[in-house]
Amino acid sequence: MLNKLAMIFGVILTAVGILGFFPLFAPEGYLLGLFHVNTAHNLVHLLTGIAAILCSVNSSCASRLFFQIFGVVYGLVALLGLYYQDAPIFGIIANNMHDIWLHLLIAAASLYLGFFYRQNSP
Repeated sequence: MLNKLAMIFGVILTAVGILGFFPLFAPEGYLLGLFHVNTAHNLVHLLTGIAAILCSVNSSCASRLFFQIFGVVYGLVALLGLYYQDAPIFGIIANNMHDIWLHLLIAAASLYLGFFYRQNSP
């Protein structure tokens, strides 16, 4: 199940990273009109998505490790977002309050999957 969830995360993050480059989906730099994105932000999504996909096809252990690392990193990104508010994180990665809340939600789900989720054995 962790492999499937990592694949889902990976496909969604990769798609989000790609869509962020198209003005139709990110008018004036706001993906779906809500999430502030720029090239750096889109590249982070692409790299994270590709990492999730690679882990998902590798093993459950790799998928669990992905969620552990991803959860911690996105938790830190959310905290940095709170610090920077609407300014780019480190002056590079676009950020706004919608991004912060989404990153917190993603971090919480990932931390649960990485550290607490246990698959039921048949």
